[in-house]
Amino acid sequence: MSPAQLEDRAIIYRSETARREVDAFRHLRTQLLSVTEGNFITLVAPVSRGSGGSFVARNLAAAVAFDETKSALLVDCDLRHPSQAQTMKLAANDGGLIDYLEDHESNADSVLYDTGVPRLRLIPAGKSRETGAEYFSSFRMRLLLDSLRSRYPNCHIFLDAPPVRGAPDARILADLADVVVLVAGYGRDTAAAIAQAGANFDPAKFAGVVFNEGV
Repeated sequence: MSPAQLEDRAIIYRSETARREVDAFRHLRTQLLSVTEGNFITLVAPVSRGSGGSFVARNLAAAVAFDETKSALLVDCDLRHPSQAQTMKLAANDGGLIDYLEDHESNADSVLYDTGVPRLRLIPAGKSRETGAEYFSSFRMRLLLDSLRSRYPNCHIFLDAPPVRGAPDARILADLADVVVLVAGYGRDTAAAIAQAGANFDPAKFAGVVFNEGV
């Protein structure tokens, strides 16, 4: 895709000109790689709706995909308000995560989509649901992530979670992840709200807070 197409999809890209946003995500990527081993699973969880968790998850995955020796997989786990397929302008006609979890005859390949960004793929959420807790704690969800890790040893998986406040979904997803990144809206989420959200996660997995000024 052209730079204009990538900007339209709110995805970072490499260029000859230094860009603050791109450098920030490269720095975050380096920090994650320094505290993890192998093809880790990262949960990206916003404190509240509008904090920009999906934007951060998408671009952390894109930053990993900059490296030609690695690939990234983004999984839209916000079942109430899925956004990744729409933002990335993908026609997810074959369904997504929910379709895989509900249909025990389906396989992961049927819900993996190329994004147009080299080495970056997406599993969209599929049909929206009011709650994801029972899906995320299911055997099928764990099987999906385990099979993807074993099949793609150089692929790093990013789970785009729903907001921490208001539902248990992000906390349940954290059990499946190796590392957790909390996203706070700069000037939006209070220090108390950030601390309360962070307390939901195992300190051994908690990588820190990203303050997002953008989308």
